[in-house]
Amino acid sequence: MTAIVQTHGLVKRYGRTLAVAGLDLAVEPGEIFGLVGPNGAGKTTTLRMLATVLRPSAGKAEIDGWSVTQNGDEVRRVLGFMPDVFGVYDDMKVWEYLDFFARCYGLPAAARRRMIADLLELVDLGDRRNDYVQTLSRGMEQRLCLAHALVHDPKVLLLDEPASGLDPRARVELRELLRELRALGKTILISSHILPELEELCTSVAIVDRGQVLAQGRVTDIERRLRFGAVLRVRLLLEGEALEAARDRFAADVDVASASILEDGTIELGFRGDDEASARLLAASVSAGLPIISFARAASDLEELFLQVTAPDRQPLEAA
Repeated sequence: MTAIVQTHGLVKRYGRTLAVAGLDLAVEPGEIFGLVGPNGAGKTTTLRMLATVLRPSAGKAEIDGWSVTQNGDEVRRVLGFMPDVFGVYDDMKVWEYLDFFARCYGLPAAARRRMIADLLELVDLGDRRNDYVQTLSRGMEQRLCLAHALVHDPKVLLLDEPASGLDPRARVELRELLRELRALGKTILISSHILPELEELCTSVAIVDRGQVLAQGRVTDIERRLRFGAVLRVRLLLEGEALEAARDRFAADVDVASASILEDGTIELGFRGDDEASARLLAASVSAGLPIISFARAASDLEELFLQVTAPDRQPLEAA
């Protein structure tokens, strides 16, 4: 599948400061792709170059096959951009705000009316249609700004820290809205330093630091490249010496590198086998009469992976 958003060696310099240092990205159609990184990592600069707001110092970037430097008008037709600070016009009503930008894209009156009604329903602002923008809450304002980015029905959305400043309920609402947009066929590139938000939402991520991609792909794929094997957690209906005996039995398996008992009584295994070996270990344990309550691979947390990838003593990983 051809990437709908891709960059090759993308660079942005501000004098002697290198904000983006040869960044390579590949986002497939229909993905919710997360740019993960600390403040100052180059996420905003990258999105602004993709949105044709900033011109790259070097390298290439394409949206839907169009060059951001050579085909700016074509890029803007297929792209909706929601920056981290999105100005709104307080003296406009909600529908007037969307109508203004729809006029900028040349939509005729009948199409504008349909589009405004559809977008306000999509972002759950239909009942605020005639309210002034200044009366909206922060969460409502974010949803209105997202509707603004959608007025020309773009294929790709670039969202820079869209959950910034939102309360927990508004974040949940925004997350569900983005999932709905993906179901409608949109490709979404979203930047954030709120790692749990991206872990729940994104199909793939790129971990960015100091203007470079350190790791890219699905969270499970990044985990596989960072770790040899996996971590298995086993809960048994045992305690005391019987639990210790079970731990020792697991430790004797050829594919188990380590076995320890956690505070809650779970046995944690450093496991170097594949899925077939994991299934074999489970079957052998059941056959041996161990009263297993649960047996599962420990899921990796995006924050943990981010800390591993950006550790000072770790070399950058090759982008997938």
